[in-house]
Amino acid sequence: MRIVVVGGTGQTGRLLVEALREDGHEVVPASPSTGIDAFTGMGLKEALTGTDVVFDVTNPPAREEAAEFFRVSSENLTAAGREAGVRHLVTLSIIGLEAASDLAYYRAKLAQEAAVRAGGLPFTIVRAAQFFEFLDVLMRANTDGDEIRLAPVRVQPIALSDLVARLAGLAGATPANGTVEMAGPEVFALDEIGRLLAAPGQRVTSDGRPFFGADIPVDALVAGPSADLAPTTLADWRAAAGE
Repeated sequence: MRIVVVGGTGQTGRLLVEALREDGHEVVPASPSTGIDAFTGMGLKEALTGTDVVFDVTNPPAREEAAEFFRVSSENLTAAGREAGVRHLVTLSIIGLEAASDLAYYRAKLAQEAAVRAGGLPFTIVRAAQFFEFLDVLMRANTDGDEIRLAPVRVQPIALSDLVARLAGLAGATPANGTVEMAGPEVFALDEIGRLLAAPGQRVTSDGRPFFGADIPVDALVAGPSADLAPTTLADWRAAAGE
């Protein structure tokens, strides 16, 4: 199949492009650096001509631009996809959007999902858990000196390699025309992960502070009972990473 990966030069996109090519597909990585911009529409019509499946794993250039970026990009993608006869749009999203909608970024992702649902293309929205690869960023964002202060929430993180393998498998799947969830095999409190990842001398607390500025329910970021659970545990991932 011919597949376009929007956001195909980013962290997730690069791995997805590789996985799809290994599966024998013709894959076009789409990003402004390759001359294809879903937000402005540059090169989009030409890129989607003859395309069977589109994956959207893109991110905005700045988080404060997320609301307009996700909505406009999805509207452009679905319009161009309808004209090109695209058979399946797979959009990467995040677990817990409604419960955590106090977060501006999550509200932007909800608007993206709404645009996909209204866009007239067969689609699958994949709501993924936080990546293991994101946990270190989260820790640093909540570190003050020797103290890591974390929100009292639980997460079900997934290895990015597991997620990419599952996304690639959707290339030949029937569109769900709805939402599926993908997560890791274990649920952790953030402070539990913090103690595993903390450097010597760092103190980890769970003091009720907001999660990136928003108060969210403790299990908002945990997958539901029908989620597709990946096999890699946190311990396995850390061992593979040499930690």
